[in-house]
Amino acid sequence: MERVVYSDNAATTPISKNVYNAMLPYLTSGYGNPSSLYSLGREEKKAMDQARAYVAKSLNCEPNEVIFTSGGSEADNLAIKGLFFSGKLPKNKRHIITSTFEHHAVLYTCEFMERIGYDVTYVNVDEQGHIKLDELEAAINENTALVTIMAANNEIGTIQDLKAISDICHKHGVLFHTDAVQAMGHMRIDVKELGIDMLSLSGHKLRGPKGTGALYCRKGIVLEPLIHGGGQERGKRSGTENVAGIVGLGEAVRYADENLESSMEYVTKLRDRLIEGVLKIPYTKLTGDPVNRLPGTASFVIECIEGESLVLRLDLAGIAASTGSACSTGSLDPSHVLMAIGLPHEVAHGSLRVTLGEQNTEEDVDYLIEKITYVVKTLRDMSPVWDEKINGQPMLKLFDK
Repeated sequence: MERVVYSDNAATTPISKNVYNAMLPYLTSGYGNPSSLYSLGREEKKAMDQARAYVAKSLNCEPNEVIFTSGGSEADNLAIKGLFFSGKLPKNKRHIITSTFEHHAVLYTCEFMERIGYDVTYVNVDEQGHIKLDELEAAINENTALVTIMAANNEIGTIQDLKAISDICHKHGVLFHTDAVQAMGHMRIDVKELGIDMLSLSGHKLRGPKGTGALYCRKGIVLEPLIHGGGQERGKRSGTENVAGIVGLGEAVRYADENLESSMEYVTKLRDRLIEGVLKIPYTKLTGDPVNRLPGTASFVIECIEGESLVLRLDLAGIAASTGSACSTGSLDPSHVLMAIGLPHEVAHGSLRVTLGEQNTEEDVDYLIEKITYVVKTLRDMSPVWDEKINGQPMLKLFDK
């Protein structure tokens, strides 16, 4: 193996040194229970309060509007289930609107809500992954209580117009929740300016620890807790708090917030360099919005390539990347995100997602381009489908645009 290049930052990120150093005391000497009255516990509570303040500052909300969770999936579940199970909504408010290409933490939660008698509408996206705003507004009815749309897609990186979505929601008296797990730490999010009522985030997507997250819930919105017990997190999530993890999340958010502009500029340059190089491969297409996308996300579909084979061969070259097709679940179906943006089944199977972070370098990018190009050629040389296409068969219309 020549070198190792980690380029799957949308899946998880390496914990940063400053986060590690912030957490360490609370894994060793600072082990008190933050609900205790003695000084050791009070110090833990103080550290949690500081982390909460960091998250609140980044989002431009009040600290008491931040609920710490075990991650983005729990935050999504708490926002959706907690709202409808609270008993505070009018009895007719049993309708949810989401999109066809949300993260499964939202999609499967909405499917669960359907199974227990709630109504869910799944609005479509265009070929770049933007919510169809006219379809969204048309889907709202007198029974709609919540719209939940992700801030930026985890696979193709397209950033939504959150202000336009929230304006539509509030025009009709509907609450707006956004899954910002991929967006947090990679773009500015001001919940007041954007009109966001609830927002989910996760620590391990911005160089914080796994198993940490938070839900911003605007003051006045009542949620039924998913976990009952000792009443921690102001009664919204019982259980002794993961102090070290919360401290790590807070430090990750603080660092990302203070360095966002310089980090975004650096990672965007790496991403654009990567895109330029990979698109030199014949019959390769960038997916998602080419401009309004997350700084580190580059996602492609490559004709006559099977995504899992590409990722496995890249792994042999020391490269960690991902594909949209679901090999890990044993499913033969391609990514629901790629299908939602209208890609043909056979093309969606040939997907590659490369997501860069501030720890990556230009040398990493050049190595990625070199190895992706080589592996694609190798796989195509072995492909009877590719052989047919280069011998006069028409390519798919997608690649003739």
